[in-house]
Amino acid sequence: MPRRIALALSAAVLVASAGNAQMSHQHGPAEAACGEAVLRCATRVTPAFAPDGTLWLAFMAGGQVSVARSIDRGAHLSDPVRVTREALDLDWGPDARPKIVVDRDGRIVVAFARFRDKAFNGEVLIARSADGGKSFEAPRPITSNTESQRFEALALDADGAVFAAWLDKRNRVPAKEKGVKYDGAGLFFAWSRDGGASVSEAHLAQDNTCECCRLGIAFAAPGRPAVIFRNIFDGGIRDHAVITFNAPEAPGAMHRVSDDDWRIDACPHHGPSLTISPRGTYLATWFTNGKNRKGLFVARSTDGGATFSAPQPIGDPKRSPSRPYVLAARGKTALVWKEFDGEVTTINLMISRDDGETWSAPSILARTADASDHPLLVSDRGETFLSWMTKADGYRLVAIESTQ
Repeated sequence: MPRRIALALSAAVLVASAGNAQMSHQHGPAEAACGEAVLRCATRVTPAFAPDGTLWLAFMAGGQVSVARSIDRGAHLSDPVRVTREALDLDWGPDARPKIVVDRDGRIVVAFARFRDKAFNGEVLIARSADGGKSFEAPRPITSNTESQRFEALALDADGAVFAAWLDKRNRVPAKEKGVKYDGAGLFFAWSRDGGASVSEAHLAQDNTCECCRLGIAFAAPGRPAVIFRNIFDGGIRDHAVITFNAPEAPGAMHRVSDDDWRIDACPHHGPSLTISPRGTYLATWFTNGKNRKGLFVARSTDGGATFSAPQPIGDPKRSPSRPYVLAARGKTALVWKEFDGEVTTINLMISRDDGETWSAPSILARTADASDHPLLVSDRGETFLSWMTKADGYRLVAIESTQ
Protein backbone atom coordinates (compact mmCIF):
# COMPACT_ATOMS: atom_id res chain seq x y z
CA MET A 1 0.00 0.00 0.00
CA PRO A 2 1.24 3.52 -0.69
CA ARG A 3 2.67 5.47 2.19
CA ARG A 4 1.22 8.81 3.18
CA ILE A 5 3.91 11.48 2.96
CA ALA A 6 3.32 15.03 4.10
CA LEU A 7 3.31 17.53 1.23
CA ALA A 8 4.47 20.87 2.54
CA LEU A 9 2.93 23.73 0.59
CA SER A 10 4.06 26.41 3.01
CA ALA A 11 6.55 26.80 5.84
CA ALA A 12 5.79 24.74 8.93
CA VAL A 13 7.36 24.73 12.36
CA LEU A 14 8.47 21.29 13.49
CA VAL A 15 8.73 20.76 17.25
CA ALA A 16 11.56 18.41 18.17
CA SER A 17 14.93 18.37 19.91
CA ALA A 18 17.68 20.53 18.49
CA GLY A 19 20.60 18.20 19.17
CA ASN A 20 21.38 17.37 15.54
CA ALA A 21 19.77 20.33 13.79
CA GLN A 22 22.71 21.07 11.50
CA MET A 23 23.49 17.66 10.04
CA SER A 24 25.55 19.33 7.32
CA HIS A 25 28.34 19.92 9.82
CA GLN A 26 28.83 16.25 10.60
CA HIS A 27 31.84 14.37 9.26
CA GLY A 28 30.71 10.87 10.25
CA PRO A 29 27.65 8.67 9.67
CA ALA A 30 24.54 10.73 10.35
CA GLU A 31 22.15 9.52 13.03
CA ALA A 32 19.16 7.92 11.32
CA ALA A 33 15.69 7.52 12.78
CA CYS A 34 15.97 3.76 12.27
CA GLY A 35 17.99 1.15 10.43
CA GLU A 36 15.44 -0.01 7.87
CA ALA A 37 15.76 0.55 4.12
CA VAL A 38 12.65 2.74 4.01
CA LEU A 39 12.15 6.43 3.32
CA ARG A 40 11.31 7.41 6.90
CA CYS A 41 14.80 6.22 7.91
CA ALA A 42 16.57 8.11 5.11
CA THR A 43 19.06 10.88 5.76
CA ARG A 44 19.84 11.70 2.10
CA VAL A 45 17.06 11.99 -0.48
CA THR A 46 17.59 13.09 -4.10
CA PRO A 47 14.65 13.93 -6.41
CA ALA A 48 14.14 13.74 -10.17
CA PHE A 49 11.02 14.31 -12.23
CA ALA A 50 10.37 12.03 -15.19
CA PRO A 51 9.10 13.62 -18.42
CA ASP A 52 5.57 12.40 -17.59
CA GLY A 53 5.60 14.28 -14.26
CA THR A 54 6.30 11.28 -12.01
CA LEU A 55 8.48 12.24 -9.06
CA TRP A 56 11.27 9.76 -8.34
CA LEU A 57 13.30 9.76 -5.13
CA ALA A 58 16.63 8.02 -4.61
CA PHE A 59 17.57 7.65 -0.96
CA MET A 60 20.04 6.09 1.47
CA ALA A 61 18.72 4.14 4.46
CA GLY A 62 19.77 1.00 6.29
CA GLY A 63 23.00 0.76 4.30
CA GLN A 64 20.99 0.42 1.09
CA VAL A 65 20.09 2.66 -1.84
CA SER A 66 16.43 2.54 -2.85
CA VAL A 67 13.98 4.46 -5.03
CA ALA A 68 10.32 5.38 -4.64
CA ARG A 69 7.93 7.23 -6.93
CA SER A 70 4.95 9.55 -6.62
CA ILE A 71 2.38 10.44 -9.26
CA ASP A 72 0.88 13.25 -7.17
CA ARG A 73 3.97 15.36 -6.44
CA GLY A 74 4.85 13.73 -3.17
CA ALA A 75 1.44 13.41 -1.55
CA HIS A 76 1.71 9.62 -1.79
CA LEU A 77 4.81 7.53 -2.43
CA SER A 78 5.10 3.95 -3.60
CA ASP A 79 6.78 1.23 -1.60
CA PRO A 80 10.54 1.44 -2.14
CA VAL A 81 12.41 -0.62 -4.72
CA ARG A 82 15.95 -1.68 -3.80
CA VAL A 83 18.80 -0.56 -6.04
CA THR A 84 21.44 -2.35 -3.99
CA ARG A 85 21.47 -6.07 -3.24
CA GLU A 86 23.00 -5.88 0.23
CA ALA A 87 23.96 -3.40 2.91
CA LEU A 88 27.06 -1.44 1.94
CA ASP A 89 29.38 1.03 3.61
CA LEU A 90 27.83 3.87 1.67
CA ASP A 91 29.70 7.16 1.41
CA TRP A 92 28.37 9.17 4.36
CA GLY A 93 30.40 12.32 3.71
CA PRO A 94 28.44 15.59 4.13
CA ASP A 95 28.36 16.14 0.36
CA ALA A 96 27.58 12.52 -0.57
CA ARG A 97 24.16 11.25 -1.70
CA PRO A 98 22.71 8.94 -4.38
CA LYS A 99 22.01 10.57 -7.76
CA ILE A 100 19.13 9.79 -10.12
CA VAL A 101 18.01 10.67 -13.66
CA VAL A 102 15.00 9.42 -15.65
CA ASP A 103 15.00 9.59 -19.45
CA ARG A 104 12.06 10.00 -21.84
CA ASP A 105 11.81 6.22 -22.29
CA GLY A 106 11.32 5.71 -18.56
CA ARG A 107 14.78 4.25 -18.01
CA ILE A 108 16.22 5.16 -14.63
CA VAL A 109 19.91 5.54 -13.83
CA VAL A 110 21.12 5.76 -10.23
CA ALA A 111 24.70 6.40 -9.12
CA PHE A 112 26.19 6.37 -5.64
CA ALA A 113 29.50 5.78 -3.87
CA ARG A 114 30.64 3.33 -1.22
CA PHE A 115 33.80 3.26 0.85
CA ARG A 116 36.33 0.60 -0.12
CA ASP A 117 38.32 0.89 3.11
CA LYS A 118 38.84 2.82 6.33
CA ALA A 119 41.00 5.38 4.49
CA PHE A 120 37.87 6.73 2.76
CA ASN A 121 38.87 5.46 -0.67
CA GLY A 122 35.65 5.23 -2.60
CA GLU A 123 34.05 3.42 -5.49
CA VAL A 124 31.28 4.94 -7.61
CA LEU A 125 28.62 2.43 -8.61
CA ILE A 126 25.91 2.82 -11.23
CA ALA A 127 22.67 0.87 -11.66
CA ARG A 128 19.80 1.11 -14.10
CA SER A 129 16.19 0.09 -14.40
CA ALA A 130 14.87 -0.72 -17.87
CA ASP A 131 11.35 -1.58 -16.66
CA GLY A 132 10.19 1.75 -15.29
CA GLY A 133 11.59 1.32 -11.80
CA LYS A 134 10.08 -2.10 -11.05
CA SER A 135 13.56 -3.57 -10.64
CA PHE A 136 17.21 -2.62 -11.03
CA GLU A 137 20.13 -4.42 -12.55
CA ALA A 138 22.99 -5.16 -10.16
CA PRO A 139 25.10 -2.05 -9.46
CA ARG A 140 28.46 -2.03 -11.21
CA PRO A 141 31.53 0.24 -11.08
CA ILE A 142 31.24 3.34 -13.25
CA THR A 143 34.88 2.86 -14.27
CA SER A 144 37.25 -0.11 -14.33
CA ASN A 145 39.92 1.84 -12.47
CA THR A 146 40.33 0.64 -8.88
CA GLU A 147 41.65 3.84 -7.33
CA SER A 148 39.36 6.08 -5.31
CA GLN A 149 36.28 7.63 -6.93
CA ARG A 150 33.78 9.78 -5.04
CA PHE A 151 31.38 12.74 -5.40
CA GLU A 152 29.69 11.55 -8.56
CA ALA A 153 27.13 13.70 -10.38
CA LEU A 154 24.61 12.78 -13.08
CA ALA A 155 22.80 14.98 -15.59
CA LEU A 156 20.49 14.26 -18.51
CA ASP A 157 21.27 15.91 -21.84
CA ALA A 158 18.55 17.14 -24.19
CA ASP A 159 19.01 14.09 -26.42
CA GLY A 160 18.58 11.68 -23.48
CA ALA A 161 22.27 10.90 -23.00
CA VAL A 162 23.44 10.60 -19.39
CA PHE A 163 26.49 12.66 -18.47
CA ALA A 164 28.44 11.54 -15.41
CA ALA A 165 31.28 13.33 -13.64
CA TRP A 166 33.17 12.45 -10.48
CA LEU A 167 36.38 13.04 -8.51
CA ASP A 168 39.00 10.37 -9.11
CA LYS A 169 42.44 9.73 -7.62
CA ARG A 170 43.87 7.43 -10.30
CA ASN A 171 46.65 9.89 -11.15
CA ARG A 172 48.18 10.00 -7.68
CA VAL A 173 50.01 6.65 -8.03
CA PRO A 174 51.76 7.51 -11.34
CA ALA A 175 52.73 10.88 -9.87
CA LYS A 176 54.18 9.24 -6.77
CA GLU A 177 56.15 6.79 -8.91
CA LYS A 178 57.68 9.77 -10.72
CA GLY A 179 58.46 11.52 -7.46
CA VAL A 180 55.98 14.30 -8.24
CA LYS A 181 53.78 15.81 -5.56
CA TYR A 182 50.10 15.20 -6.32
CA ASP A 183 47.38 17.28 -4.69
CA GLY A 184 43.67 16.58 -4.67
CA ALA A 185 42.01 14.49 -7.36
CA GLY A 186 41.09 14.55 -11.02
CA LEU A 187 37.72 15.59 -12.42
CA PHE A 188 36.73 12.69 -14.70
CA PHE A 189 33.68 12.22 -16.91
CA ALA A 190 31.89 9.61 -19.01
CA TRP A 191 28.67 9.26 -21.04
CA SER A 192 25.93 6.67 -21.35
CA ARG A 193 23.88 6.84 -24.55
CA ASP A 194 21.77 3.74 -23.93
CA GLY A 195 19.96 4.56 -20.71
CA GLY A 196 22.73 3.32 -18.44
CA ALA A 197 23.21 -0.09 -20.08
CA SER A 198 26.82 0.88 -20.79
CA VAL A 199 29.15 3.72 -19.87
CA SER A 200 31.92 5.11 -22.04
CA GLU A 201 35.56 5.10 -21.09
CA ALA A 202 36.42 7.66 -18.42
CA HIS A 203 38.33 10.79 -19.48
CA LEU A 204 40.07 13.50 -17.51
CA ALA A 205 38.60 17.01 -17.64
CA GLN A 206 40.86 18.69 -15.06
CA ASP A 207 43.54 17.43 -12.70
CA ASN A 208 44.42 18.51 -9.15
CA THR A 209 40.94 19.55 -8.10
CA CYS A 210 39.79 19.59 -4.50
CA GLU A 211 38.95 15.98 -3.65
CA CYS A 212 36.00 16.33 -1.30
CA CYS A 213 33.18 18.57 -2.50
CA ARG A 214 30.06 17.93 -4.56
CA LEU A 215 30.00 18.91 -8.22
CA GLY A 216 27.38 20.99 -10.01
CA ILE A 217 26.32 20.31 -13.62
CA ALA A 218 24.26 22.32 -16.09
CA PHE A 219 24.04 22.33 -19.89
CA ALA A 220 25.12 25.30 -22.02
CA ALA A 221 23.69 23.53 -25.09
CA PRO A 222 23.07 19.93 -26.20
CA GLY A 223 26.31 17.99 -25.88
CA ARG A 224 27.92 20.82 -23.90
CA PRO A 225 27.81 20.21 -20.15
CA ALA A 226 29.25 22.78 -17.77
CA VAL A 227 30.72 21.59 -14.48
CA ILE A 228 31.41 23.71 -11.40
CA PHE A 229 33.86 22.36 -8.82
CA ARG A 230 36.24 23.42 -6.10
CA ASN A 231 39.71 23.58 -7.61
CA ILE A 232 43.15 23.68 -6.02
CA PHE A 233 44.90 26.77 -7.35
CA ASP A 234 48.56 27.64 -6.83
CA GLY A 235 49.51 27.93 -3.19
CA GLY A 236 46.86 25.49 -1.99
CA ILE A 237 43.96 27.90 -2.56
CA ARG A 238 40.64 26.06 -2.85
CA ASP A 239 38.36 28.35 -4.84
CA HIS A 240 35.71 27.44 -7.40
CA ALA A 241 36.04 27.03 -11.14
CA VAL A 242 33.87 26.18 -14.14
CA ILE A 243 34.61 24.10 -17.24
CA THR A 244 32.23 24.20 -20.21
CA PHE A 245 32.57 21.47 -22.80
CA ASN A 246 33.10 22.49 -26.41
CA ALA A 247 31.72 19.11 -27.50
CA PRO A 248 30.66 15.93 -25.64
CA GLU A 249 34.23 14.61 -25.39
CA ALA A 250 36.03 17.97 -25.39
CA PRO A 251 36.26 19.87 -22.08
CA GLY A 252 36.95 23.56 -22.55
CA ALA A 253 39.25 25.83 -20.58
CA MET A 254 38.91 26.17 -16.84
CA HIS A 255 37.69 29.58 -15.61
CA ARG A 256 37.80 30.81 -12.04
CA VAL A 257 34.45 31.81 -10.55
CA SER A 258 35.77 33.99 -7.74
CA ASP A 259 39.06 34.93 -6.08
CA ASP A 260 38.14 34.09 -2.48
CA ASP A 261 41.70 33.12 -1.49
CA TRP A 262 40.66 30.18 0.70
CA ARG A 263 44.04 28.70 1.52
CA ILE A 264 43.42 25.39 3.29
CA ASP A 265 45.09 21.98 3.28
CA ALA A 266 41.92 20.13 4.24
CA CYS A 267 38.53 19.09 2.91
CA PRO A 268 35.76 21.72 3.06
CA HIS A 269 33.02 19.14 2.28
CA HIS A 270 30.86 22.02 1.02
CA GLY A 271 30.34 22.04 -2.73
CA PRO A 272 28.83 24.56 -5.17
CA SER A 273 25.75 24.70 -7.39
CA LEU A 274 25.35 25.87 -11.00
CA THR A 275 22.44 26.60 -13.31
CA ILE A 276 22.23 28.07 -16.81
CA SER A 277 19.14 30.07 -17.71
CA PRO A 278 17.29 29.70 -21.05
CA ARG A 279 19.02 32.92 -22.14
CA GLY A 280 22.44 31.38 -21.45
CA THR A 281 23.29 33.18 -18.21
CA TYR A 282 25.38 31.14 -15.79
CA LEU A 283 24.47 31.46 -12.10
CA ALA A 284 26.86 29.96 -9.56
CA THR A 285 26.49 29.79 -5.79
CA TRP A 286 28.98 28.53 -3.25
CA PHE A 287 30.43 28.62 0.27
CA THR A 288 33.87 29.94 1.14
CA ASN A 289 35.93 30.71 4.21
CA GLY A 290 38.56 32.60 2.30
CA LYS A 291 40.78 35.55 3.11
CA ASN A 292 38.88 37.82 0.73
CA ARG A 293 35.35 36.78 1.69
CA LYS A 294 33.54 34.37 3.97
CA GLY A 295 30.08 32.82 3.80
CA LEU A 296 27.67 32.12 0.92
CA PHE A 297 27.78 33.94 -2.39
CA VAL A 298 26.16 34.03 -5.82
CA ALA A 299 27.59 35.36 -9.08
CA ARG A 300 26.51 35.42 -12.74
CA SER A 301 28.24 35.11 -16.09
CA THR A 302 26.93 36.35 -19.44
CA ASP A 303 29.92 35.18 -21.49
CA GLY A 304 29.61 31.42 -21.20
CA GLY A 305 31.34 31.11 -17.85
CA ALA A 306 34.53 32.90 -18.91
CA THR A 307 34.08 35.69 -16.36
CA PHE A 308 31.72 36.17 -13.42
CA SER A 309 30.23 39.21 -11.74
CA ALA A 310 31.32 40.41 -8.32
CA PRO A 311 30.11 37.86 -5.74
CA GLN A 312 26.93 38.87 -3.93
CA PRO A 313 26.66 37.69 -0.30
CA ILE A 314 23.72 35.46 0.68
CA GLY A 315 22.08 34.97 4.04
CA ASP A 316 22.61 36.13 7.59
CA PRO A 317 26.23 35.51 8.67
CA LYS A 318 25.05 35.26 12.30
CA ARG A 319 22.93 32.21 11.39
CA SER A 320 25.63 30.03 9.79
CA PRO A 321 24.30 30.08 6.20
CA SER A 322 25.21 26.91 4.29
CA ARG A 323 24.36 24.47 1.47
CA PRO A 324 23.19 26.84 -1.30
CA TYR A 325 21.41 25.50 -4.39
CA VAL A 326 20.29 27.41 -7.49
CA LEU A 327 17.97 26.49 -10.37
CA ALA A 328 16.63 28.49 -13.33
CA ALA A 329 13.28 27.52 -14.86
CA ARG A 330 10.36 29.23 -16.61
CA GLY A 331 11.60 32.81 -16.54
CA LYS A 332 12.83 32.85 -12.96
CA THR A 333 15.73 31.60 -10.90
CA ALA A 334 15.30 30.19 -7.39
CA LEU A 335 18.11 30.15 -4.83
CA VAL A 336 17.78 28.29 -1.52
CA TRP A 337 20.09 27.72 1.42
CA LYS A 338 20.14 26.66 5.08
CA GLU A 339 20.48 28.85 8.14
CA PHE A 340 20.83 27.73 11.76
CA ASP A 341 20.39 29.91 14.86
CA GLY A 342 21.48 27.30 17.40
CA GLU A 343 18.00 25.82 17.77
CA VAL A 344 16.12 25.95 14.48
CA THR A 345 17.21 25.30 10.90
CA THR A 346 15.43 27.28 8.20
CA ILE A 347 15.40 26.92 4.43
CA ASN A 348 15.58 30.36 2.90
CA LEU A 349 14.62 31.46 -0.62
CA MET A 350 15.43 34.29 -2.99
CA ILE A 351 13.94 34.68 -6.47
CA SER A 352 15.38 36.48 -9.51
CA ARG A 353 13.36 37.26 -12.63
CA ASP A 354 16.23 38.86 -14.55
CA ASP A 355 18.86 36.10 -14.58
CA GLY A 356 20.43 37.11 -11.30
CA GLU A 357 20.82 40.85 -11.84
CA THR A 358 18.47 41.48 -8.93
CA TRP A 359 17.02 39.23 -6.25
CA SER A 360 13.94 39.31 -4.04
CA ALA A 361 14.24 39.76 -0.30
CA PRO A 362 14.89 36.45 1.45
CA SER A 363 11.87 34.51 2.70
CA ILE A 364 11.58 31.32 4.75
CA LEU A 365 10.22 28.22 3.01
CA ALA A 366 10.48 25.69 5.83
CA ARG A 367 11.80 25.09 9.34
CA THR A 368 12.86 22.23 11.56
CA ALA A 369 14.31 21.94 15.06
CA ASP A 370 15.88 18.56 14.31
CA ALA A 371 18.30 16.98 11.83
CA SER A 372 17.77 17.56 8.13
CA ASP A 373 19.23 16.94 4.69
CA HIS A 374 20.59 19.67 2.41
CA PRO A 375 17.97 21.63 0.46
CA LEU A 376 17.67 20.71 -3.22
CA LEU A 377 15.70 22.23 -6.09
CA VAL A 378 13.96 20.24 -8.81
CA SER A 379 11.88 21.30 -11.80
CA ASP A 380 8.86 19.70 -13.45
CA ARG A 381 8.03 21.22 -16.84
CA GLY A 382 9.14 24.67 -15.73
CA GLU A 383 7.72 24.61 -12.19
CA THR A 384 10.27 24.62 -9.39
CA PHE A 385 10.08 22.77 -6.06
CA LEU A 386 12.14 22.58 -2.91
CA SER A 387 12.98 18.97 -2.02
CA TRP A 388 13.91 18.50 1.64
CA MET A 389 14.16 15.55 4.02
CA THR A 390 13.81 16.18 7.75
CA LYS A 391 14.12 13.73 10.60
CA ALA A 392 11.07 15.06 12.44
CA ASP A 393 8.62 15.52 9.56
CA GLY A 394 9.86 13.22 6.81
CA TYR A 395 10.06 14.12 3.15
CA ARG A 396 8.73 17.47 2.00
CA LEU A 397 8.13 18.85 -1.48
CA VAL A 398 7.45 22.58 -1.44
CA ALA A 399 5.98 24.21 -4.57
CA ILE A 400 7.89 27.47 -4.84
CA GLU A 401 5.41 28.95 -7.30
CA SER A 402 2.73 28.92 -4.63
CA THR A 403 4.91 30.91 -2.24
CA GLN A 404 5.81 33.74 -4.59
